[in-house]
Amino acid sequence: MRLFVAVTLGPALEATVTDALRDLSRHAPRARWVPPANLHLTLSFLGDVDAPRAAEVERVLRPVGAAHAPLELSVQGGGGFGAPERPRVLWAGVGGDTAALGALQADVAAALGPLGFEPEHREYVAHLTLARARSPGGDRELAACVQALQAARWGTARVERVVLFESQGGRYHPRADFPLGTP
Repeated sequence: MRLFVAVTLGPALEATVTDALRDLSRHAPRARWVPPANLHLTLSFLGDVDAPRAAEVERVLRPVGAAHAPLELSVQGGGGFGAPERPRVLWAGVGGDTAALGALQADVAAALGPLGFEPEHREYVAHLTLARARSPGGDRELAACVQALQAARWGTARVERVVLFESQGGRYHPRADFPLGTP
């Protein structure tokens, strides 16, 4: 099973982002837009994991959630990854208590390390992926979306749990969740 660890933004903010995606997608109809049910902030991608190892992942994540208080995040602005004139990925920015989110991500990575999951070697930067170009060379239409994102302010959300997701055929299913601040 393919697993990753993430936090979600709650139904109200997800609905606001979904409405905005509907408007943005008109500017870049050929891009692959993230389905609303898949909106999340990834903390760690684990890849293919067998059932016994997945149980170990759940075991080590439980105390990580308990050690962190709930936090407030906002979704605002954004940009593109790749060449400015042909971005490959469109993303929204994350504000609010990003220091606490970074600490949570670091603790998730530290807990998973002894199980053999290698942490990313670059600094964690929270972002909400909105769309991907179908072409590896990027999508000129996504550049117009980047401009539209500059003034976007979509609201705030209270993050109250870490979620272990299983990815099946492009759909994400919660496998376990770990409330923040709950021993």
